[in-house]
Amino acid sequence: MGTVKLVVVMMITVGLMVEGSRAISLCDMNDEGLEACRPSVTQPDPVDPTPQCCEALKGANLTCLCSYKNSMLLPSFGIDPTLAMGLPAKCSLDMPSDC
Repeated sequence: MGTVKLVVVMMITVGLMVEGSRAISLCDMNDEGLEACRPSVTQPDPVDPTPQCCEALKGANLTCLCSYKNSMLLPSFGIDPTLAMGLPAKCSLDMPSDC
């Protein structure tokens, strides 16, 4: 089963690279919102989220974001899932109870 997940992640990554000129959207966050939050969810020196990041996160589908917490997709983009799951609290947003 792990091989299937790896293949799916690789296909998504290649698809995103091929479609690089198109805007990326993940859980109702557009590429600008994702980029605004990137410094807060990447190692080795994450920073506090900017107002632009928090504003983007307010419009995000947090339940959808929760679905990626154990996924290999986030790390494939250099995103630390633990940092990503802690980001809403840093923006004074409540995570869904089922997250």
